[in-house]
This record gives sequence, C-alpha cells and structure tokens, in this order.
Amino acid sequence: MALLQDKTALITGGTRGIGKGIVERFLEEGADVAFTYVSSPEKANALAAELIAKTGRKVLAIQSDASDFNAAQAAVDEVVNAWGKLDVLVNNAGITKDQLLMRMSEADFDTVMNTNMKSVFNMTKAVMRTMLKQRSGSIVNMSSIVGVQGNAGQSNYAASKAAIIGFTKSVAKELGSRNIRSNVVAPGFIETEMTNSLDPKVIDEWRAGIPLKRGGTPLDVANACVYLASDLSVYITGQTLSVCGGMLM
Repeated sequence: MALLQDKTALITGGTRGIGKGIVERFLEEGADVAFTYVSSPEKANALAAELIAKTGRKVLAIQSDASDFNAAQAAVDEVVNAWGKLDVLVNNAGITKDQLLMRMSEADFDTVMNTNMKSVFNMTKAVMRTMLKQRSGSIVNMSSIVGVQGNAGQSNYAASKAAIIGFTKSVAKELGSRNIRSNVVAPGFIETEMTNSLDPKVIDEWRAGIPLKRGGTPLDVANACVYLASDLSVYITGQTLSVCGGMLM
C-alpha cells in the first residue's frame, strides 16, 4: 500500500520548486492534495488539472496568502468542506530578501518574518480544530539549515527559520497528547529553478563543500516530508530532520 493512501494533505506554496515536488510525491503515495498559491491562477489550475489526469487523485488549487490570518483559515475550511478531513499540513511557503543587516530595511525584515514564520502560526492555528476533533494529524514545517547555523546576509531569513523550529517544538508538546505530531524539515542547498540563475561557478563551489558532493533536489526534500507525514513516523514529534547532504553535522 502507498505510504499516504487515502490521507488528505494541504501544502502551502505548491506550484514550483520544493513545494511542487512535495505535491507530486504525496500524490504518488496515494494522498489527495490541496496546495496554495498567491498569484497566477491559470498556472496553478493548469497544474492541478495535469496532476489529476496523471495520478487519478483529487487535487485542489487554492489561491491564498498564508501570511494572512483569515485567508489561512479560509483555505483550511475549503479543504475540510471539500474532503471532510485534513490529515497533513505542510507549511512550505517562504521567501528570501537577502541583505547585510546594516543595509536591511525594516520592510524587508517584516516581510520575510510574516511570510516565513507568521504563515506557519496562521496555518497551524487554522488546522488545529479539525485535527483536535480527529485526534490525529501531522504538521510538517519547512525550516532551513540557515535557521540552525545562521548565514551572513540572511539575518531575517535565519531568524524566521529558527523561529519555526522553536514554534514546532512547542506545538509538539502542546498537541502530542491528542496524537497530533509536529516536525521540521531543514533543507540545505537545494537546486531548483531559482538556483538556475546563479553563476555556475558559485553552484560548483557549493557542491564542493557538501560531503555528498551534490546539491539536493526537490525530490530529496519531498521524500523526507512523505516520511514525516506517513505512519512510518508515528512516534516522531518535535524533531528537526536536516536534508542537506551532510552540510550540517
């Protein structure tokens, strides 16, 4: 049997990169999947139609900004109204606005914190009632190794991703007695369409510094999310799983 057979999942930021990879893997493992997007409804709906045709599973594209508290609740309500339950939440939506701290604006700090961290709070609050009623659920939050070890020029991003780890551990302690698990995936250097714009020499330097000598792929991260969403990890909560090829030891 597929690892996520007949589970329902909601994934934020699911139209590209890591988010899209998670959507595809969850469908392959038998889940029905809703994903959120902020803009380009034509692209999102076309992706949903393509995935339905390919997998035969239920797919729902929801235009929603997870950093908006009310929009987050509306997205969860749409999934529950459509499918009657929600087993898995993956908080994947995130952005970067990199700059040295001395040059970073207040707006850039606030925008990154709202999109990366407050969205996790919003979505987790939104799914709590359903998961508490079910007495089951798995919440997977996307952090980064930058949130563990920091990185020059990314103080806002590092702060948001470190906050996610602390938040996740607290939620795990609060909701564990109701059989609701909360865990973190912390990717390292993952090669997506966003990294394609980087200088190839820079990418080669990153790869050389990774013990496994390659950048990660969205599939690598998606497989970790499948594990934490599935019943294989029913005794795991409050943990951070680094998917980084050994960058973080």
